[in-house]
Amino acid sequence: MHEFAHALAADLQGDRMPRAMGRLTLNPARHLDPLGSLMLLLVGFGWAKPVEFRPQALRSRRFGAALVALAGPLMNLLLAFIASLLWVALDTPLSGTNGLFFTYFISLNVFLAVFNLMPLPPLDGSRLLTIFLPPRHQRIIYFLDQYGFLILLGLVFFGSLALILPLRDSVTEFIVRLAGA
Repeated sequence: MHEFAHALAADLQGDRMPRAMGRLTLNPARHLDPLGSLMLLLVGFGWAKPVEFRPQALRSRRFGAALVALAGPLMNLLLAFIASLLWVALDTPLSGTNGLFFTYFISLNVFLAVFNLMPLPPLDGSRLLTIFLPPRHQRIIYFLDQYGFLILLGLVFFGSLALILPLRDSVTEFIVRLAGA
């Protein structure tokens, strides 16, 4: 859903490239990255194939690129909110299997939103940051982009991702309360 949201935002902003590449679909197979899928199976941490788009094809290059970058994390937050509404509507206790499913689904989607908004290449947060930086600073981000995978792997390996858990917990609590729990 995250990558579909990027594709949809680009398409709505006038770039037909994601549509032409078959990415404007909810079919998860179209969004799988072979290495990311393998890593998910082996180490529990993986990624999807990023949606390619052309900023110059967007109606508003800067605003459109920001919308495309934000679309994925916003989709994760929307999924967390919808799951929270269902959890509340079904009056599901936390202790059962269904309660654990909702808790995990909500927490995972909020984590993915917060994680993807970190300003590190190749994450969505770095795309947002790049949009608002002067060109000389953009070059630094573009340079770091080639090492993004190693940077993220280092964060995972050294347990640094735990630093965003308090923010994930706060956002999760806000979303669940907003849903009426």
